[in-house]
Amino acid sequence: MRMYPWQEKRFDDDEQLYYISTIITSDGKERLICAAQQDEMGMTASATLSMKLIQHFRPCYLIMPGIAAGTGSIKSDDSQFYGDVLLADAVWNYSNGKYVEPEMADIRFGNVGFLPRPTLVETDAKILPLLEKAINHPKNECHVHIGRIASGSAIVANSAIVEKQIHTQFRTTQGLEMESYGVAYAATHALKPRPHAIITKSICDFADNRKDDNYQKFAAHTSCEFVKFLCEKILPFEE
Repeated sequence: MRMYPWQEKRFDDDEQLYYISTIITSDGKERLICAAQQDEMGMTASATLSMKLIQHFRPCYLIMPGIAAGTGSIKSDDSQFYGDVLLADAVWNYSNGKYVEPEMADIRFGNVGFLPRPTLVETDAKILPLLEKAINHPKNECHVHIGRIASGSAIVANSAIVEKQIHTQFRTTQGLEMESYGVAYAATHALKPRPHAIITKSICDFADNRKDDNYQKFAAHTSCEFVKFLCEKILPFEE
């Protein structure tokens, strides 16, 4: 909200408050941008707000900045740090599944077993080269990890959840949060013309017993800085 001069925008049939501003893109043209904030955490709220944004504004891009937990990648030597940006090439819902007796499942938490049925939305292959271009651009000041981001229905502060329920399903998952699957799902299933969904969240904790709020503002800042860079320098806009 501090990056641009915003004007409030409301609609008669919608209680949501929207913020409108303009940017100058790399082609020298002025483009409209809109920001809105969920009234609660979670995928239901994010999908609902995403659908309203799409209906009201018909955007080229639906971008979600914010904060997330870093989960790393078992196959990667690229260490994660506070403030690193996680850029999704796919988002998936790790909450989908069935709770059963422990002997019926490979994922077990004490006397509870879990049979996963994950659902996944991939980032549009047409814009992945643009995201790669942004990561490697000499003017990009953010440290970015591209990979899968997992969404779930609860805050995680236990490394056993990451080890047993996240990495056992998709071992290359880079981050964990509560909203991005709803955004990506809404963009994918909206009426045409559909926007490209881009998820770019920054690490504020590591989903373990060290979890606190100390790095949330810093992570929010780096996430928004990368979104600003994407919009102003990288992404093409349709007329």
